[in-house]
Amino acid sequence: MAISLQEQLLKAGLVKEKQLKKSNSEKRKQVRQQQHSKAGVVDENKEAAIKALAEKAERDRALAREQNKVAETKAIAAQIRQIILMNRQPKNNGDVAYNFVDDKKIKSMHVNVATVDHLARGRLAIVRLDDHYEIVPQAAALKIQLRDPSVVVVCNTQQQSADGTPEDDPYADYKVPDDLMW
Repeated sequence: MAISLQEQLLKAGLVKEKQLKKSNSEKRKQVRQQQHSKAGVVDENKEAAIKALAEKAERDRALAREQNKVAETKAIAAQIRQIILMNRQPKNNGDVAYNFVDDKKIKSMHVNVATVDHLARGRLAIVRLDDHYEIVPQAAALKIQLRDPSVVVVCNTQQQSADGTPEDDPYADYKVPDDLMW
């Protein structure tokens, strides 16, 4: 069996038996004191490690929030792009120049007479896609406007008559009877 270091030092004559007993009794006193007063003993390394972990966790949460914001803006931009590409109206390159204001600058787009009428009545809207403009239906423009209002350049509201129906309603002349049962 292996002999303890204390016994080896005693056999070599480097320490005396009295010194060994004194050292053992001091060790026992320290252990007992630490067990009785655990609240009083403060481990600075442990506190520093806990503090470092808390700071790292806070940095990680801040970084995650920032990454989530970036991902959310990219997702919104992709949604807007998809809505525009799916709903854009063909450009007829008509003979009428439709002028509109974008970023305090007057821009113009050549469209046909029917498109000008639809833009004026609010059925169609003009939206910005990258560095050019597209014409989309009003429903698509409203969806885009919910996500990012700065993309919608022109979106006129539809005119309503006094009874709450649109002016260009083809069934405006036909009144619904009061006694109609569904």
